[in-house]
Amino acid sequence: MPPKRKILSSFVAFDVTYVDGTLSSNRRVPYTELGGLDGDEPAKTFIEAQDRDISAASGRPRPDIRSISRTPQRANVKE
Repeated sequence: MPPKRKILSSFVAFDVTYVDGTLSSNRRVPYTELGGLDGDEPAKTFIEAQDRDISAASGRPRPDIRSISRTPQRANVKE
């Protein structure tokens, strides 16, 4: 059986942990924002900009980001 091809997405999902302990899962960052020598550091900048926009629209400030990590890939399990 030939190996399955990976589906390339135009977004990368990140899990964000804030300083107050809250978690925001599957935050989407365009693939074009990532890469190069900076690795995933541009994702933090992009998510911080999203948070500023959300805060401005809702009137409630978002806490500072403690850490970000890529959301793990889900395994396709056939039963």
